[in-house]
Amino acid sequence: MEPINLNRLVYFAAVVDAASFTRAADRLGITKAVVSQQVAALERELKTDLLVRTTRRVEPTEAGRLLHARCAAILREADSAMAELAQSNAAPMGLLRIAAPNDYGTYILAAIATAFSRTYPACRVDLVLADSRVDLIANQIDLSIRVGWLDDSTLQTRRIDSFRQLLVAAPGVVKRVAHPRDLAALPFIANAALSAPLAWQFARGDAERESVQMSQALTINTTPAVLAATVAGGGLAVLPDFLIRNDLAAGRLVHILPSWTLPSGGIHVVYPAARFRAPKVTAFAAMLMDAHKRMAAGAPKRPR
Repeated sequence: MEPINLNRLVYFAAVVDAASFTRAADRLGITKAVVSQQVAALERELKTDLLVRTTRRVEPTEAGRLLHARCAAILREADSAMAELAQSNAAPMGLLRIAAPNDYGTYILAAIATAFSRTYPACRVDLVLADSRVDLIANQIDLSIRVGWLDDSTLQTRRIDSFRQLLVAAPGVVKRVAHPRDLAALPFIANAALSAPLAWQFARGDAERESVQMSQALTINTTPAVLAATVAGGGLAVLPDFLIRNDLAAGRLVHILPSWTLPSGGIHVVYPAARFRAPKVTAFAAMLMDAHKRMAAGAPKRPR
């Protein structure tokens, strides 16, 4: 088959949408003859009838309906690409509202937002930090950072990094622990922001699995406060590696059962569904992803 002239899809889709060559021509701002010629040429290229013409109406054939469903999506994507291209030349400006969990927002995002404000002084950044899920539409959020595991939704997402969960405690709080089953009797600081803060699944290699129900000593509803209580000696806690890297390096915390692992999670940028994004959103997302690439390459996990 010879290459198809994709420009003719515009004329064909317009005729199907309008159910008329005349109305399609009016919408496109050209003559009916040009529309008819282009559609006829498309039928010759495809060697199939796409439209049934009557005195009152134009209806697609079965082949025409199939093609229209596909080409409508193609044309929408083309429109979005052109809109994004036009927007990419505009300077980021205006209010940028970003939602994130307390821990990630405090230890990672605040520094990146500060750098973004310096780079784009026409932008104002509003960080909304909460461990509970924020409704992006109701709160007029431009983008959100979600740490962990995503639920199915209509939101647009992109995974930008991953993190490990580590079982830690202050030095001297926990004596010798040889196996996860030894943990059930020890004091544990539960993070109420999690759906099941006391139930943990440990793994070693491909074969060993151990489920543990921790013994609650404290319950706290923000992750940074869980960290503070853990450093103060309140008990064991499970915390993300990006939050405790400095405390582990300084010896304020120790990693318990390092040969066992807990489920790792993802760090995602989440956007409200939209045909294209404002320059302020794309610019911040690019800066955020660049920061995570530097972290992955060995730069400090906590930006300065």
